[in-house]
Amino acid sequence: MYPNIDKMLKKVDSRFTLSVLSAKRARQINDYMNNVRREGALEIRGPQFDMLNEKPLSIAFDEIGNDKVTYERIKDGIK
Repeated sequence: MYPNIDKMLKKVDSRFTLSVLSAKRARQINDYMNNVRREGALEIRGPQFDMLNEKPLSIAFDEIGNDKVTYERIKDGIK
């Protein structure tokens, strides 16, 4: 898997955080792609890489591994 799982784990505080962050970002990317196809609207932040042939989760991992996506720990979870 690229980027390496160890590289991504250095960007977060736990495997659980990596799982939640990547899933959340993949859903955002998927919503963005579906929204663009349907309406052409750009309300949701799109992928930070030119990889539209990749799956949303792969794009999310690339963004996390290359510091394009960050997270903020809040009382209720991850923002």
